[in-house]
Amino acid sequence: MNTILKYISNIGIIPVIAFNSVEEAVPLCKALAAGGLPAAEVTFRTACAEECIRTIQKEVPEMLLGAGTVTTVEQADRAIAAGATYIVAPGYDPEVVRHVIGKGVVMIPGTVTPGEMQQAMNQGCEVLKFFPAEANGGVAMLKNIGAALKTAKWMCTGGVNAKNVNDYLGFDQITAVGGTWMCKGDMIKAGEWDKITAL
Repeated sequence: MNTILKYISNIGIIPVIAFNSVEEAVPLCKALAAGGLPAAEVTFRTACAEECIRTIQKEVPEMLLGAGTVTTVEQADRAIAAGATYIVAPGYDPEVVRHVIGKGVVMIPGTVTPGEMQQAMNQGCEVLKFFPAEANGGVAMLKNIGAALKTAKWMCTGGVNAKNVNDYLGFDQITAVGGTWMCKGDMIKAGEWDKITAL
């Protein structure tokens, strides 16, 4: 397995963050790292995402940074140029997958069906995103699919929380989960960094 994916697997829980401003980026990432989560998936759903990745890369170099909600080749290029070491997409787009892998960057595409999973694996994706996980049957669904796709590995997001995280991480084909429960938007806005570190 790729070294970045091994690192993600070792951490097990990847905070998924939608930043509202660049000012939040460094204190939040320092709080996460202090709490034992030196990784983040910065979603491209907000206008400042690219600048946040660039700033974190410079100020908190111990963070493993990915870009999430990447839906186009152009977004992927911007995220990689800013310093993202892996790209996560909500869905499976063969063109984006081909482009990112062609640049030598880890690609984790969103998949739900065995057909999407098989195609992404055949393109060279070592880990697949299962999204939205809970709405699509969660761990039980992946145990069924995993019986056929025995080499498939998943990172699950969407409905994963503090109550069910151990169910997900207890299945050996799930390498990691992503979530927001340890860094919710209202806590970030309020600058509750100590609380985030504790969570």
